[in-house]
Amino acid sequence: MSKPDEYLSSNSVPLPPQDADVLTTACDYCTVACGYKVYRWPVGKEGGAKASENALGADFPHQMMMGAWASPAQHNVVSYRDQPHHVVVIADKDATVVNPGGNHSIRGGTLAEKCYNPSNRTRERLQHPMIRVNGKLTPVSWDLATEVMADISQYIIAKYGEHAWAVKSHSYQYFENVYAITKLAMTSIGTPAFAWHDKCSATNDATGLDDAGIDSFASSYEDWADCEVAFLSGVDPYETKTTLFTSHMMPGDKKFVFVTPHMTMGVAWSVKAGRGLWLPIIPGTDTVLHMALARIIIENDWQDQPFIDKWIANSWEVDSGYGRGTRNTGWQWRTTWGTWQSDWQDYRKFILAQEESKLDVAAQITGLSADDIRTAAEWIAKPKADGSHPKTSFMCEKGNYWSNNYMNSASFASLGLICGSGNRKGRMISRGGGHQRGGLSAGGNSGWLSPEKYPGRRKKSFNLDLWLMEGNIRFAWVIGTTWVAAMMGSNALEAKMRSLTAESPHQIKSLDRAAIFETLKARVDSGGMVMANSDLYPVVPVGTDFADIVYPVASWGEDNFTRCNSERRLRLYSKFYDAPGEAKPDWWIVQKFAQKMGLDKDGGYSWKDSNDVFEEAARFSRGGVLNYHPLAEKAKASGIKAQELLRGYGTTGIQTPIRERGGELVGTVRLHDPDNDWGEIEGSTVHTKALVAFNTHSGKAILLKSPWQYAGWIQFYEAIKPRAAKGEVWVTNGRVNETWQSGFDDRRKPYLSQRWPEGFIFINPEDARKKGIESGDYVEVVNDTVYIQTGQPQGVLDADLTFNQLMADGHIKITTGRFKTIAVVSDEMRPGVCQANFNVPSSPANAVVSAVPDPMTNNYRYKLGRGVLNKVGESPYKHNFTQMSLKPRNIV
Repeated sequence: MSKPDEYLSSNSVPLPPQDADVLTTACDYCTVACGYKVYRWPVGKEGGAKASENALGADFPHQMMMGAWASPAQHNVVSYRDQPHHVVVIADKDATVVNPGGNHSIRGGTLAEKCYNPSNRTRERLQHPMIRVNGKLTPVSWDLATEVMADISQYIIAKYGEHAWAVKSHSYQYFENVYAITKLAMTSIGTPAFAWHDKCSATNDATGLDDAGIDSFASSYEDWADCEVAFLSGVDPYETKTTLFTSHMMPGDKKFVFVTPHMTMGVAWSVKAGRGLWLPIIPGTDTVLHMALARIIIENDWQDQPFIDKWIANSWEVDSGYGRGTRNTGWQWRTTWGTWQSDWQDYRKFILAQEESKLDVAAQITGLSADDIRTAAEWIAKPKADGSHPKTSFMCEKGNYWSNNYMNSASFASLGLICGSGNRKGRMISRGGGHQRGGLSAGGNSGWLSPEKYPGRRKKSFNLDLWLMEGNIRFAWVIGTTWVAAMMGSNALEAKMRSLTAESPHQIKSLDRAAIFETLKARVDSGGMVMANSDLYPVVPVGTDFADIVYPVASWGEDNFTRCNSERRLRLYSKFYDAPGEAKPDWWIVQKFAQKMGLDKDGGYSWKDSNDVFEEAARFSRGGVLNYHPLAEKAKASGIKAQELLRGYGTTGIQTPIRERGGELVGTVRLHDPDNDWGEIEGSTVHTKALVAFNTHSGKAILLKSPWQYAGWIQFYEAIKPRAAKGEVWVTNGRVNETWQSGFDDRRKPYLSQRWPEGFIFINPEDARKKGIESGDYVEVVNDTVYIQTGQPQGVLDADLTFNQLMADGHIKITTGRFKTIAVVSDEMRPGVCQANFNVPSSPANAVVSAVPDPMTNNYRYKLGRGVLNKVGESPYKHNFTQMSLKPRNIV
């Protein structure tokens, strides 16, 4: 990556005139989705300093940072109706929910800079459809690009089957886009070769929560404000969900238990304030911590017994709904046979019988102080003097379920449940959330076509990475994701993609449609792969090196879109400026391609605008927690567009599932709460069990056991732990407050690109001293034993999918992974554990992580990398005080 120019901020921002257009939107980044207002007016016109002369209604100058105020990073010049317009994008100071008073993160505070403006680095936006000719991407028409893609797609599907036609797609994007993509892939084409951006399969994230009957986003932000103790597993909300932490969690005197090997800013603040307990856990061992906490609670009789008696399923209720058929889904297989599911008495016996749940044993495995574990148990569960239990809410995120996916999330759910949490105000169990909830799927049953099976030949999700590594994909459409950097064993994955695409002898030589088809046909028939890529910017290496067809995408601010945040709050993200060049939203590109494929015979891909997609998709939301169908029906009855009805809700929006009460639309604050039972169903309301009870057959939560010595886990863990003889350390990964995802926008924002111009890795001083590493040095991280699962094992017996058996059967390939980054030496890290910047496309930290998924869930263990640190010289930032601050995160 080229070194960014030194950023010098402008010293003034134009004020919007009184008659400026004002639209509402929400932040495009983290899961909180703070509410924003966009002020737009023509260039050449400007508001005055008096309140009566500007649209902000304030006298200037003033010092109200959270009031009517805009920084240079909140201003840009864009094209609107082909004319230059000023825009100011500022947090809604009138907001009463999500970000009250206009609070926001630094990410949201730079939203205006993401808008296309040819005078800055956003000029790097993709603006025209392109086909790679003689190795160079060449602009073409939308018709030619989609016709070429349709020609080869029809050939591949006819000759090799739908399994050979794959999609790797975002799920964080907007309802309109994700619905269109899944309708095409899963329904119209019916391919099982589909995976979301952050997984090798179309699976769930925190699967243990699902199996316990808990929706991952059951809570509301007010629950995090109302709790007395927050148990935060694998997450610091300040770094990745800033406004949730600063507006809803910091106020008051609640206590925080942070379980993470990295003392980030939120952790450091809570500890300094005397309200926090930091448990710097060894990666992957959270299950043992949860069991030890549960044992302390049980031995001291601190469990919430009235809650358990009422809301935990007994042995008969656990089995309710089972007993017929093949139990042919993953969750039925996991929760039926006795290994995992239990009732209260069985769970109690299990915890007390586990060697790893003993305090001294748990302390050794987790690397934590026994006193700290005991203190954590007291904070979350010890009854008060009056006998009441503390109001504890439990939040987990990727540090939890991206290390030991099933057992960590299952044991986490059980710990929360015995503390009486899960379905009432201030006492919830939930994910914190990463991206926003835009994944509204059109459904389809293509997943049943997966060649992989669980033991007993039960359905298992399709592993797209494994399928590609085996050379079974003939066409892949990569939509809004990095794929290579985001997945495990990144070096090996990239090498395989390159061999199938750029290194094939069959490369396009001209723009003749028939010749292109013959060339691509020859490639796929010789075992190669054709690739298409849809994105905002050139993506390394998928878009820059591999893709034969590249589509320019229009996104935030460039069309009307909708999605929910992590408390299921639905808002309209208003269009306020023109997309650059010929860029189009994903739904439009899908429609264009579907029409070229002949899939529009019944008018199923004849949307006039994004609202048409939004209204069609409403039917598919009805049975889930994102249900907004009543809003679409009310809009239809009122003779207006559904998006326009939603626009009237402004930055407040409405929480899904939406229901009708007294003829009015009403949102749902939290799920599983019996107070949601309003009796009669009105209008288009769909009453789902998850509204008023846990999402199980009985409506009661299921306690899940988590045996640490389970072969599907312990064999893998023992194989991938750092080897002292080689001088290896744990190499986990994560985010920091100032950047988002792969930095696709941040690298084009002047301030943020100067703050973090390259990837980084936080290293404990003890580990750095051994290798002569200082802050600002370039470091190469190398793992000479990266495991890659290969082949197509058919799981007949449980042992078939254990690491040792996979190795013995020849289904594990050993490769080397490496990446280069910049050291930040700080005692914020636990000794023996480093944290790298996650998902840097040019140098992916996931290169040193093994691509062997959890056999229970088919999810990767992203956080469990390892490697040797080697200094390879000084970076240009080591002695530069204007770029890339090397200060630690544990400062307050």
